[in-house]
Amino acid sequence: MDVLSAGIPRFRHAVVTGGAGFVGSHVCTALLDTDCAVSCLDDFSTSSRENVAHLLGDPRFSLAEADICRSAATEEPDTGSFGPPDLVLNLASPASPADYARMPLHTLETGSAGTRNALRLARRYGARLVHASTSESYGDPQEHPQNERYWGHVNPVGPRSMYDEAKRFSEALTMAEGRVHGTNVGIVRLFNTYGPRMRGYDGRAVPTFVRQALAGEDLTVTGDGLQTRSLAYIDDTVRGVLAMAGSELVGPVNIGNPDEITMRELARLVVELTGSGSGLRFVERPGDDPAVRCPDITLARGKLQWEPEVTARDGLARTIEWFRERPDA
Repeated sequence: MDVLSAGIPRFRHAVVTGGAGFVGSHVCTALLDTDCAVSCLDDFSTSSRENVAHLLGDPRFSLAEADICRSAATEEPDTGSFGPPDLVLNLASPASPADYARMPLHTLETGSAGTRNALRLARRYGARLVHASTSESYGDPQEHPQNERYWGHVNPVGPRSMYDEAKRFSEALTMAEGRVHGTNVGIVRLFNTYGPRMRGYDGRAVPTFVRQALAGEDLTVTGDGLQTRSLAYIDDTVRGVLAMAGSELVGPVNIGNPDEITMRELARLVVELTGSGSGLRFVERPGDDPAVRCPDITLARGKLQWEPEVTARDGLARTIEWFRERPDA
């Protein structure tokens, strides 16, 4: 991924919360490719040091085990010779249904206290902060596709509420910080993203299907499999996040792939690309599982000159190859 040719401005020093996670580790790599020093903060509750192992020998990269819900994690980040940060990317949060169901209170605290601390860090140094929100802010949408003016349809006490409402609150907190203190903030709403470094057992559709197909197991499709998602390959998502960082937009801005696919179609495509003999097994659909999900990316196209470039077939092939080489992932 050539982020420089994508027109991403240079930053001197970025603090990336959740930087050892799936998305965060790719963001750290892309920033280093622009010659930006990176301070990665992560509590490793849903991530792994292995995700950033390839960066540890780079003198421009530092890694600290830290929970951003504790203020000390962001009071004095290890800047080394990097100097004060001019960019804060707030990516810390459990993101898979399995994770936030297992850690509901931590998920809510990360969206509240953790986001507050990241905002305070950006304000202290006069840095640009981009907060990674989610398409789950739209809940089970009654408007399709979803654009940023849609307020959403969310169950505030349902089985997914700890994640949905944590992200909605963190958006409100980010906006209040910008209005009250003049902090340079931006919000991206990330739609379903997939690619290398996902965990095979994190409960999300792509890694689950790929793991099952490679093992010759039936793919477990929830409900009738006609619910839709819009899948963005990780390289495209990272380009979108960094394009937002280099802009003056506040947002929120949707970053996602508008090519919609049903879960049944996705499962069959994974079976085809893996060459597996697996069948499909239909299981109970989780509560409050959205029926549709598709971003309107008019704003990102017009203001960020961003749109996804990787097709589902190409992105899934790359992801399958990564999992094939790591059967224990």
